[in-house]
Amino acid sequence: MTKPRSFDPAKSAKSAKSPRTSAPSSPFQRSSGGTSRPSAPRPVRQEGSGRESAPRATGARDYRSTESRAGQARPSSGPAAPRTAPSDAPARPRTAAAAPSRRSAPPATRSSGESALRRKAPVPTRTPAPKPPKDEIGARINRRAADRLRTGFLWVYASDVESLGLPANAEAPALLPVADMRGMLLGTALFSPTSQIALRMVSREAITESQWLELLATRLRTAIQRRKRLLDADTDSVRLCFSEADELPGLILDKYAGLVILQLLAKGLDSAAVRETIVKVLREELKPSIIVERPDARVRELEGMAAPNLEPLFLAKKSASAASVQFKLNGLVFNFDANSGQKTGAFLDQRSNYAAARDWATKLGKTGRALDICTYQGGFALHLAEVCEQVTGVDSSRASLEVAERNLEANRKKLSAAVDWVEADAFQLLRDWSDRGDKFDVIVLDPPAFAKSQRAVGNALKGYKEMNLRALRMLSPGGLLVTCSCSHHVGWAELEATVAAAAMDVSRRVRILERRGAALDHPVVLNLPETEYLKCLIVEVE
Repeated sequence: MTKPRSFDPAKSAKSAKSPRTSAPSSPFQRSSGGTSRPSAPRPVRQEGSGRESAPRATGARDYRSTESRAGQARPSSGPAAPRTAPSDAPARPRTAAAAPSRRSAPPATRSSGESALRRKAPVPTRTPAPKPPKDEIGARINRRAADRLRTGFLWVYASDVESLGLPANAEAPALLPVADMRGMLLGTALFSPTSQIALRMVSREAITESQWLELLATRLRTAIQRRKRLLDADTDSVRLCFSEADELPGLILDKYAGLVILQLLAKGLDSAAVRETIVKVLREELKPSIIVERPDARVRELEGMAAPNLEPLFLAKKSASAASVQFKLNGLVFNFDANSGQKTGAFLDQRSNYAAARDWATKLGKTGRALDICTYQGGFALHLAEVCEQVTGVDSSRASLEVAERNLEANRKKLSAAVDWVEADAFQLLRDWSDRGDKFDVIVLDPPAFAKSQRAVGNALKGYKEMNLRALRMLSPGGLLVTCSCSHHVGWAELEATVAAAAMDVSRRVRILERRGAALDHPVVLNLPETEYLKCLIVEVE
């Protein structure tokens, strides 16, 4: 399937002037040949005569345009003699307005072959791309997908796969070579036969399964080394591997103290060999006490993956339990339950933003009342409780608030604030409290992703605006607003425009203090825009 060409007037005009002598032999090659139009000598009118002659041999030329010469007054020395044109030249028009241009009326003295050059050449038809051999194993993708891969993108959508060669009477392979429609190799990808993301690139070369496992181990060791520098006495938890950002598509690894949680989000990773390689690297690099796989039910269904074994992949001590563990972030203690919670258990991506919210409240002197909307397990609330007098955390999940209460008890000696938890719908609570005139010095908005797809962006922005509008109404003058979005499809410009529109509606002036993203263990790769999903906007409200 070929992509239709867009019309380019400049190229069309060029084609009319220099037609090609033959169609190119391939749609991916350009014809370098062509026939140029011979240049004929331009007639030069001799002053005071009725004839036109060839240009002067001395090189002197009349540079005046046809219009300026035609409109020039002639001397009135009497009736002019009849002007006759030479027998071998076309008759000269009587008025300048009727004079045809050199483009529209070529001299009649030109040969028929030369005149044919002025006719527009037919547009050559594209030769269809060769079909892959019937026994070829691999995927061929269209030009649009191939161009994206060449820019560093790692995904190929199922709709961009033009042909697919799979082994007969065998299970779909985990790895497939990927080529463009001309058969030029683009690399090797993890193959997901039932997913909308059919191919995830892991190499720009053709590699075997054994080479892939070696590459997996090397890249995983590199990712772990990058994270080790982020660990210290106050923080013992970090994301070890962030999928495409670490060149390991579909692989997520989170460390909570001595516990490591594994998530496999691509069908091509669903193998015993992959799990064994990951466990081997983790044991050598980190010496964890336990490694547990925690699948995502929705992704498992989309990818067509088998239900995993719920037993730990590795257990240092047979008597150890994976049910609960305590870990530290920024000096605070949090509880983690491997069998509950969202994603892999906690939101490690907000770690640096937790501390930023606490620090800005201190700098602005806004240490009175604080409100944490969508608190989950109390991340922002507990950090604000280090500096504020009263903190309220709101969430619709009772199970999350129960964990938040345990986290509060674990840090009670370090916190002087009065902390309470409210189970409620965030939108309804914000409407009720803003209508009754409640005021806060600090408000944090950290809702879940409102836009899981591009089509959902419109409704998502309405939700973000409603939340920010209500929060702006409740903030005291000079108050601090920390508003977040974890929707990849909602960009910075859209988020800031939404907050600005909300501020205008409630007649508040906001000043940006800081734009923040995910913590450093969730790196952003510039030519992989999907790796930037979390936006944290910190503003002062006047």
